[in-house]
Amino acid sequence: MQLSQPLILASRSPRRLALMEQIGLTVRVHPCHIPEIVDVSVTPEKNAESLAVQKARCTANDVENGIVLGADTIVVIDGEMLGKPADEADAARMLARLSGRTHTVCTGFALLACPSGRIVSGVESTQVTFRTLPAEEIDEYVRGGSPMDKAGAYGIQDDYGAVFVTRIEGCYYNVVGLPLARVYQALREFALPLT
Repeated sequence: MQLSQPLILASRSPRRLALMEQIGLTVRVHPCHIPEIVDVSVTPEKNAESLAVQKARCTANDVENGIVLGADTIVVIDGEMLGKPADEADAARMLARLSGRTHTVCTGFALLACPSGRIVSGVESTQVTFRTLPAEEIDEYVRGGSPMDKAGAYGIQDDYGAVFVTRIEGCYYNVVGLPLARVYQALREFALPLT
């Protein structure tokens, strides 16, 4: 699939890059570093979408021509928004909190056309249920380092994190880091020729 403009991913996430490549898109990676600060006065969905827009705008400052894709994932349980863990103890705390329970994964995305500044954004939510995790499994997973760059301290597509999940309701790819169908539809909304 070819777009009429270059597609630029405003993220270092290898998972998001792989998802875009999976549907045949050629992507340039140009991450932008913004503080991922959540606003507790608004919903997790609004936070995820807002952060995705901020990331897209930040990267767009360095892009003359192209479509910038920003994204952000937030895990929510009991109203608490979980981002990436601060350290191993935080990762273990998050996983213990998710153990045996259902949580929500919200991924916001934003597509920004340069130089026009036109933007399309959205958010997708998926329900994920974990089996009960013994403390030794949590410790082993955390020691392996995998949770440290992931919202909620796990990856459904990665190594051992895949066996934590017993059920999902909604888009699987959203939990990986990008709601592919929604992003594809948003690209079509830009009325760009897809071939």
